[in-house]
Amino acid sequence: MKTLITFILLLILSFSVSIVKADSSLKANFVTGDPGVTSINSMAFGPEGILFIGDSKSAQIVAIDLSKHPKVDNSKVSIDQLDKLIADMLGTTIDQVQITDMVVNPENNNIYISVHHSSGTPVLLRVENNNLKQISLAAISHSKTTLTDAIAIEAKDKRGRELRKWAVADMRYDSGKVLLSGLSNKEFASTFRSIDFPFTDKQNYGSLEIYHAAHGKYETHAPIKAFLTTKIKGNPHVIAGYTCTPLVVMPMDKIKSGEHHKARTVAELGNGNTPVDMIEIVNEGKRYLLIANTNRPLMKMDFDDLEAYEGSLTTPVTKKGAAAGVAYVNLPYVNVQQLDKLGDMGFLMIQRESTGNLALKIGSSWWFKS
Repeated sequence: MKTLITFILLLILSFSVSIVKADSSLKANFVTGDPGVTSINSMAFGPEGILFIGDSKSAQIVAIDLSKHPKVDNSKVSIDQLDKLIADMLGTTIDQVQITDMVVNPENNNIYISVHHSSGTPVLLRVENNNLKQISLAAISHSKTTLTDAIAIEAKDKRGRELRKWAVADMRYDSGKVLLSGLSNKEFASTFRSIDFPFTDKQNYGSLEIYHAAHGKYETHAPIKAFLTTKIKGNPHVIAGYTCTPLVVMPMDKIKSGEHHKARTVAELGNGNTPVDMIEIVNEGKRYLLIANTNRPLMKMDFDDLEAYEGSLTTPVTKKGAAAGVAYVNLPYVNVQQLDKLGDMGFLMIQRESTGNLALKIGSSWWFKS
C-alpha cells in the first residue's frame, strides 16, 4: 500500500513539474535586465502575462513578463483628467506627454497605458484602484528581437513627416506568433509580419496592396493602422483598417513570407479619418466589430453583414466623407483615442469628452444587446 501511495505521489509530482515546464516554456529564453526600450508605439498581450512592446525607434519587439502583477478589480474603473494625472506623476505639463497605447491583459483585466514624454523617454503605467503606477523597465524579465528591413530612421513622406514611428503600427499575438503591421524599407513599403514566439532568427513578412476607394487607386505604401485576427465563415482572417479609411480582409493562409498580398476591400468608412483601434465583441452568439477613429464616432459593424459581403470595392468613392461596402452604425462615443476589450463583452476606452476632460472609462454593453 505504501508503495502504491508513493508511486501515485511521484506521478502527481512528475505531472506537476511537467505542467510548470510547459507553462514556463515561453519564457525559457528570458533574461533580467534593461531591454533598451526607446519607444512604445504599440502593445499586445500574449499568454502567461507576457506583454509585447512594439518599439519603432529601435525597430524591435520586446516581450516583458508582467505575470507577477496581482489582479485588481477594474470592473468599475473610471479616471478623470487622465492626462493631468500622468503629467503630475512625471513632473511635467499636459502638452509634454502623449498617450501612445492602452491594452488590457485578457487573463486578469489588468490595464496598462504607454506614454511618450517630450524628452523621448517611454513610460509604462499600470492602473491600480483608479490610480496609476509606473512600471520600471530598468531590470525586467524580457526577450526581444530586431525587425528585419525596417523603414529607415531618416525616411520621410511627401510632406516631410518622419516615417520611422510606423515601423510598428499595430500588433497582435495569435497562436504562437506575434503579428504586426508597419513599414519596411522595400519598394512596396506596407508590410505585414509574422514572428514566431519564443523569438528565433526566423522572421516572415510580405508586402501588401489594397484598393483605396477614397483615393481611387491601388496602394502599397500606407501601413495598416489597426487590425485584428478573427474568423470569417470559420476560416482565420485578418481585418485591417487604413488611413482615409478602407477596411480590408485577408485570409491568414494567403499571407506568405516574401510574397506580395492583395487584400479585399470590403468597406470605405469615409475619408479624412484614421482608425485607431479595433476589437471584436461577442454577445448572445452575435459578433460585432468595434472601430475607434481619429475623426469619426465609434463604429459598430455586424459580423453577419461582414460575412455576407463577398464582393470587393474596386471603383472610386468620390463623395467627400461617404461610406461604401459593408454598413456600420455610429455609436454615441466621439474622440475615442484608445480602445480595448474588457472582460467577455465589455470595452474600455480613453475618450476626450466634450468638456475637454480626458477620461479612462468603460463603455456601455447596452449597444450589443438584442
